[in-house]
Amino acid sequence: MSASLYCVATPIGNLTDITERAIKTLKEVEKIYAEDTRVTLRLLTHLGFQKQLVSLHDHNEATRVTQVLADLEQGMNVALVSDAGTPLISDPGYHLVKEVAKAGFRVVPIPGACAVVAALSAAGLATDRFVFEGFLAAKSSARKASFEQLKAETRTLIFYESSHRIEGFLEDLVAVLGAERELVIARELTKLYESFYRDTAQSLLTRLGMDSDMQKGEFVVLVKGSNDVVEQGSVAVETVLQVLLEEEISVNQAARIAARITGQAKNKLYRQAIEMSKLLN
Repeated sequence: MSASLYCVATPIGNLTDITERAIKTLKEVEKIYAEDTRVTLRLLTHLGFQKQLVSLHDHNEATRVTQVLADLEQGMNVALVSDAGTPLISDPGYHLVKEVAKAGFRVVPIPGACAVVAALSAAGLATDRFVFEGFLAAKSSARKASFEQLKAETRTLIFYESSHRIEGFLEDLVAVLGAERELVIARELTKLYESFYRDTAQSLLTRLGMDSDMQKGEFVVLVKGSNDVVEQGSVAVETVLQVLLEEEISVNQAARIAARITGQAKNKLYRQAIEMSKLLN
């Protein structure tokens, strides 16, 4: 390995989810920058080896950038890990990676577990287009303002939330997005008590209030996109597809362009475009 920064994904719960490449990388680097050195120490102990660990978190990232750059300039290979999952995904590291790349050093992703992708793969909501919002603000007023901005979003919405805020999060979601909005809540992914709850927002809020166990753990909340654009723009969609197809654009291109214009799912538009192309030919 030449002097590089390796962004190494670690398990989000089940320790066997770590990849062989991740283990090899962590063994070979000379230093590991970790969000919480105690958490990473437990992982390395489980893997059967130790490394020099240095903390890098939200409160010291700016000062650590200089240290990492100095390590790289000396020819050292270093790794960046978060407490769980893929670095930078709702975790520290953005400023570090930006500055390392700017300085001309290699930044190498070592992919693996990521809670947002794991939840999306098993939720049963549309996956062709989605928006990841991470953690919203802790205060209800700010959280409601975020929901207002996303109210008409047609793509699947994905959020992270903690146990002590999940009930308030759902209350604000119901207040802004509506009681009937379809949700999937993924709790404790890859862990012993992994659970998926699928229902309307109000139904899940009610269930959560009645089940204390349901309020424990870490959450990924997935929200079905708004149907408003689909309901109000069905004629416009047909017109857009017809114009594109009459210009002899391929069905796949027509569906992709129409998806960008209308906000509807490409897969659905692709099927619609196929049927329309048959009538036009």
